[in-house]
Amino acid sequence: MSKPTDMKFLIVDDFSTMRRIVRGLLKESGYVNAEEAEDGAVALNMLKNGKFDFVVSDINMPNMNGFELLKAIKADDALKHLPVLMVTAEAKKEDIVLAAQSGAAGYIVKPFTKATLEEKVEKIMQKLAAAA
Repeated sequence: MSKPTDMKFLIVDDFSTMRRIVRGLLKESGYVNAEEAEDGAVALNMLKNGKFDFVVSDINMPNMNGFELLKAIKADDALKHLPVLMVTAEAKKEDIVLAAQSGAAGYIVKPFTKATLEEKVEKIMQKLAAAA
């Protein structure tokens, strides 16, 4: 696997400000390669036509929400290896359970800090490296 800083992230959120914040936090953590999508439908199209290593997705979005995107990623043989970190404003227990059951690699609640995001991404990477 390539050096983590070479990894390409896809940030999925219907709010451009939130995408910018996540992108900024990733950049501060040394992950400079990121693209953005405003909903799950756009994200899925980008994932099918590009090469990404990691998805950070909001849950509540129009057109295709984060759970629908997660299910589509996990149902696609070419994409199912991708780690998906779910981001949401609501820390509902059923959402956390559903995210885990649907194959999400992790879950964070907004607002979050650079340290939280960095820690989650690194934990997920360690898990992936151990499984590889």
